[in-house]
Amino acid sequence: MHKPARAFALVWLLVVALLLGHNAYLWLVQRVSPDTDILALLPSSRHDDAMQQAFAHMVDSAQQKVVVLVGERDWDKAVQAAAAYEAVVGKQPSLLQAMTGDAAQLQGAWLSTFNQSRLMLLTQEQRDKLRQDTPQQWSQLALSAMYGAFGGPRLGAWQDDPFGLFSGWVQARAQETPVRPRDGRLFVESGGRSYVLLLMNLQASAFSISAQEQVIPLLDRAAQAAKQSVPDAEVVTAGVILHAAAGSRQASSEMATIGAGSLIGIVLLMWLTFRSLKPIALIALSIAIGCLGALSVSWLLFGRLHLLTLVFGASLVGIAQDYAIYFLCARLGTDRQMDTRQLLRRLLPGLGLMLLAAVIGYLGMALTPFPGLRQMAVFSVLGLVFAWLTVILWFPALIHADSLRSTALADRYSHSISKWPQFRFSRTGFILLAVFIVFVAAGLMRLKVSDDIRALQKTPQHLLDDQIKLGKLLDTPTPAQFYLVRGESAEIVLQREEQLKRQLQTAIDKKLISGVQAVSNWVPSQQQQHADHDLVAGKLLAPQGALAVIAAAIGENEQWQQNLRQRLLAQSQALLPDAFIASPAGQPWRHLWLGKTAGQYASIVAVRGLSDYRQLQVLADVAPKVEGVQWVDKVADISSVLSYYRQYMSWALLAAYITIFVLLSLRYRRAAWRAIAPPLLATLATLALFGVIGQPLQLFHVLACLLLLGLGVDYGIFLQEPTERHRRFAWLTVGLSAISALLSFGLLALSSSPPLHAFGLTMLIGMALVWLTSPCFAGASPPATPPSMPIYDTK
Repeated sequence: MHKPARAFALVWLLVVALLLGHNAYLWLVQRVSPDTDILALLPSSRHDDAMQQAFAHMVDSAQQKVVVLVGERDWDKAVQAAAAYEAVVGKQPSLLQAMTGDAAQLQGAWLSTFNQSRLMLLTQEQRDKLRQDTPQQWSQLALSAMYGAFGGPRLGAWQDDPFGLFSGWVQARAQETPVRPRDGRLFVESGGRSYVLLLMNLQASAFSISAQEQVIPLLDRAAQAAKQSVPDAEVVTAGVILHAAAGSRQASSEMATIGAGSLIGIVLLMWLTFRSLKPIALIALSIAIGCLGALSVSWLLFGRLHLLTLVFGASLVGIAQDYAIYFLCARLGTDRQMDTRQLLRRLLPGLGLMLLAAVIGYLGMALTPFPGLRQMAVFSVLGLVFAWLTVILWFPALIHADSLRSTALADRYSHSISKWPQFRFSRTGFILLAVFIVFVAAGLMRLKVSDDIRALQKTPQHLLDDQIKLGKLLDTPTPAQFYLVRGESAEIVLQREEQLKRQLQTAIDKKLISGVQAVSNWVPSQQQQHADHDLVAGKLLAPQGALAVIAAAIGENEQWQQNLRQRLLAQSQALLPDAFIASPAGQPWRHLWLGKTAGQYASIVAVRGLSDYRQLQVLADVAPKVEGVQWVDKVADISSVLSYYRQYMSWALLAAYITIFVLLSLRYRRAAWRAIAPPLLATLATLALFGVIGQPLQLFHVLACLLLLGLGVDYGIFLQEPTERHRRFAWLTVGLSAISALLSFGLLALSSSPPLHAFGLTMLIGMALVWLTSPCFAGASPPATPPSMPIYDTK
């Protein structure tokens, strides 16, 4: 081995050692985790911190919770079954902790929040009555509450709420949820069944696999205990961890089957070809170094990486392996007397062209305004460069003339290229081309597009059924659609919430929604609180008001009247949002208050009981009517992100084809079209086939088409080399690469995960077509080669 080559190999060994150290530091010491926020993939102009925080609040409010309803027609039996359920869960407080205590104690702590602000809180109905009714009518109401046996529910002494205003306000607030206290429990009733509500908080992340492995069996045992205690008991469970665990189980199962099948298939393929483990180890080495280098350098460049970057970056494996396979097969097809360094010099133009074509393919992604696509492009290019350098710097030293032996199977396959039909511009060729054009045109005209994020999710039906039932029973809002309210101060935010609620009253009256959840339901704006205080004081506590009429009716003097007035006026402390949020009463609504963020105050107004999701536009149309209010439809937002990515990737794919064709023309001149025809025809045929079978086009189909371009161009380059002997082993390279790609990516078509299925199905069909059509365009004679670009030749 020459001294310069040895020196470069040693330098590369040092680089690889540094990469290993840096990766170990990232994962073991720093314990980095990929970014999962889909909005982080958007351009900065669309990156809204307040919206991100709002969505995080809505998600986090539910993410760590497990909600269970234990129901039975008999209330006592429902309580018995719930107790059996709690007995099992209570044995594992490190996993789940109950959030529901004694209902009476909770109610007392809840009411204490408002005791000093009773005179500041009114419902709209009470405001209307105060404006319309006479002092005499209000005095009769107070007297009937004092002496009547059926004065209605009352909170505290009569002197603290003689007109029932606070009690009425509390009852109105209670309408925000169907949950009620009963016998120290929280319960809800529906369809003749009484359900005990159990709220539990996860002590670990819902997405932690170890937590899922412990919590899910615990919940199953608890449900089983409840049904053993009361055979007719119904247990309805909902929580993010249930969906996450289902996804993890599905992914683990698929990784075990598809991953194992792919690995076994590739190892067996290489063994049958080379009858040695050394080529397998070398190919794995180049890919591993490519992944390590891509991750380290990308992390240093961007500071963090998105999860989708890592998922998409895994596709570089399919291209990176081509460099190693090309070198190994070329070594098989070369005279043993030829030095491996000499072989490398003759292979470098082809290897360099392969790398350059792949880099150009990803360049279209790097030039888009999407940070996510730029990150994916940089990661993929770095991975390919590191794998390419590994082949160039290490393989000549690790592979010698006697390192590899060709097998009978490899020989038979390599000779099969001579039997493959060649495409010619003849009558038959034009007929075939015309048939293909008609098929593609018919298929593409029928091809539809689907960017709906819901099409990329697949949740077990029983989990969906439980989630829907629980949502109806508890009348919970959806975390995916809500209003984001902003203002320069907390007071302005509350005032805008109140304006928004007035605008939404029409939708409530039409039963489109059942109501809204908002902090202003509990903490009216200061403007509204003071207006309510003045209204009560003027109508009821003034010298000629209802209080004076009461005193005259029961024979009390002026002093009694003055004392009661002072007692009621002492309940005039303004309620502030921060104090409410920090109180026990505010705990269920903390996710609605964002406070100060991005220089402004912000809050969330959630809609309850959305009956028809086709009417979302009606709710969206309300937002522009109130300043500072924005309608957020997270499903539509994420679907919009997918749509933008699909469109940009489609244009990037087209630009990559054009640029690569120009590059190939510099080397292969008029024969350049033969190198790019296989991936182009395979991509068009795959998309047309999707149109024929009714498969909607998604982002993941387009991403797979980009990988088809990278692999297919490699095959075209392999088969454009001049000598017949080399072409045989180039065909062997194509076969090994294509079968490996089919095993690596094509098997993903068996996945039940819609994104992986879409990616895998495209690769399965497209790679098979590229593989089968590439020898048809190999050409009958070698292309002209400029003197400045020598090509591989063997004698």
